[in-house]
Amino acid sequence: MSTTVMTPHTTIPGYERWRRQIFAITWIAYAGFYFTRQTFSVAKLGILDDPVLATTVTKSTLADLDAVYLTAYAAGQFLWGTVSDRFGPRVVLIGGLAISAVATLFMGLFPALMVLLPLMIVQGLAQSTGWSGTLKNIAQFFSIGERGRVLGLWSTNYAFGGLAAAPFLGWVAYSVFDSFRVAFVTGALVVAGVLLLVLLFQRNTPADVGLPPIEQYHSLESVAPLDNEANDIAQPAMSLRDTFRTVTRDRMVMTLGAAYFLLKPARYAILLWGPVIVAERLDDAGNFQAITVPIAFGVAGLIAPVLIGRISDKVFHARRMPACVVSLAGLVTALALFGPLTATGNVWVMVAALAAIGLTIYGADAMISCVAAVDFGTSKHAGAATGTINGCGSIGAILGGLLPGYLETGQLFYGFAGAAFIAMLLLIPRWRRMPAAA
Repeated sequence: MSTTVMTPHTTIPGYERWRRQIFAITWIAYAGFYFTRQTFSVAKLGILDDPVLATTVTKSTLADLDAVYLTAYAAGQFLWGTVSDRFGPRVVLIGGLAISAVATLFMGLFPALMVLLPLMIVQGLAQSTGWSGTLKNIAQFFSIGERGRVLGLWSTNYAFGGLAAAPFLGWVAYSVFDSFRVAFVTGALVVAGVLLLVLLFQRNTPADVGLPPIEQYHSLESVAPLDNEANDIAQPAMSLRDTFRTVTRDRMVMTLGAAYFLLKPARYAILLWGPVIVAERLDDAGNFQAITVPIAFGVAGLIAPVLIGRISDKVFHARRMPACVVSLAGLVTALALFGPLTATGNVWVMVAALAAIGLTIYGADAMISCVAAVDFGTSKHAGAATGTINGCGSIGAILGGLLPGYLETGQLFYGFAGAAFIAMLLLIPRWRRMPAAA
């Protein structure tokens, strides 16, 4: 068998096409998860208005169900990232998408409390397959010298998912069919379609399609790979336990995890409770308007990862922590002002406030959970590192799902501002930290 010798002018037919294909299918896969993740958020308005369900399912009950879902989601993050490293992301993503679609369908058919409780656990475990699995996949096809730019664009997927899913599901459920149950059925059908695309177009590694590893393909790139990343090819596969221990002993990974724990509650409070928060702050808002106003949060979140990625590369010379700190400083201000500003009941003030929060929170979020997580985890441990960091964040997200059911909105957002401030303080000492280059 002949061996391909890489030179400055070497091109491998099909490599760039597969890179574009993996970028696209993983982007679609993770955005697709939101069409089942957001169904419960959209359905809350209808559940609270249902004369039968409202007798047993109150606002605090919905918050408790969110907490159950997010607890399962957090547990799954620590598990599936390591499984993706060991067995490849394909089996994890396919299983997660399939189970999520089925669980969502049953939530719509049988929305009683005794059925919703176990289904929320199943949904949380299924949803948690997405982030670490897709990022592990991306890390196999894109090298460290290009990940800042690539992942800045790629990480718009979860902002797009949060932006598109709720309005679409809300429109179908309330404007077309006037039934919250339809949101669950529609979300399940969308994710079933995404599952089919993943089956057809996703592959785990370049080797699966007869191509050399990305480290070899980009062996002459200007940014040298990390010492341990460059040796990934020669090292034997580690056990699940050894991989998990290696990642959790990394102080930088755990610092990012702690910051993400403090950051994520605010995003998930708006993601899961945005329509309810808007309906409470705008007295004359109908169900569809309450669902569409948070679009401002999603639109700003779609722009933020691309913008913060360019700032990180151009202004801070590929250092990720300064970009995080700047974003967090803006987020603290936006969260602290949310209560006083939205007390006016003006819809455009609400839109502006949510947009400011979306721009700053998604910028820091993308840097911490995506670009920095993969950089410091390396392609070998990208699944475990992103799973661990996102798992820490998902523990914090439990509070984002739970607290809105118990606290007044003004108090809630002041608390989120304080948490973001502490996250900023954690990252300031890491201002100049970068992954060690060879």
